[in-house]
Amino acid sequence: MFGNFDFDVISRSWVYLFQVGMLFTLKLTALSMVGGIVLGTLLALMRLSSSRILSTVASSYVNLIRSIPLVLVIFWFYFLVPYIAAWIIGADEPVKVGAFSSALITFIMFEAAYYCEIMRSGIQSIPRGQVWAGQALGMNYYQTMANIVLPQAFRNMIPVLLTQTIVLFQDVSLVYVLSIPDFVGAASKIAQRDGRLVEMYVFVAVVYFVLCYALSFLVKRLQKRVAIIR
Repeated sequence: MFGNFDFDVISRSWVYLFQVGMLFTLKLTALSMVGGIVLGTLLALMRLSSSRILSTVASSYVNLIRSIPLVLVIFWFYFLVPYIAAWIIGADEPVKVGAFSSALITFIMFEAAYYCEIMRSGIQSIPRGQVWAGQALGMNYYQTMANIVLPQAFRNMIPVLLTQTIVLFQDVSLVYVLSIPDFVGAASKIAQRDGRLVEMYVFVAVVYFVLCYALSFLVKRLQKRVAIIR
């Protein structure tokens, strides 16, 4: 199988793969990470809220999303959301969401469920005495969270959040099923065009391995630096 391995197809295509495919993958990963962390933080605060309604809604959402395969959620948003949006606004035609917007919404909502649990664990890792100290200074719940709890919790959670982001970076390759030109999708187009599936998919696997391994190593180093000594 590797006797006829053609390195020339890789040398001809790697610039396109990185300028188009990898750039798209990194863009979608970054936007999904930011949106997922923001929504995940809100969900975590809802889960920790004393309001049973807010806690139940957030808990139900997290458990539902974490129980559904990501590829199914991608298909659901891409094919069904345009019709649901049209039904809500009373339109006769499906609302045009677009592949990129659909993928972005999917990853933000899906990853928020995982970031929520990370945020919740980080918030709960802060000693209760910190909250009492904020209350003793006259701060309300939101001021205590914003000024005392969350800054410390974020520091504890940075390595885990980055690890989940590495997983997100890998999961973004699933947009290939929507024919979006991410790194895997761009490589697939070249592989189909030149009839060099082995070369392209081996190259993609090596790139993902090198990037993810290097990022995981950096996260471990960072974890030692940001750890709060108690």
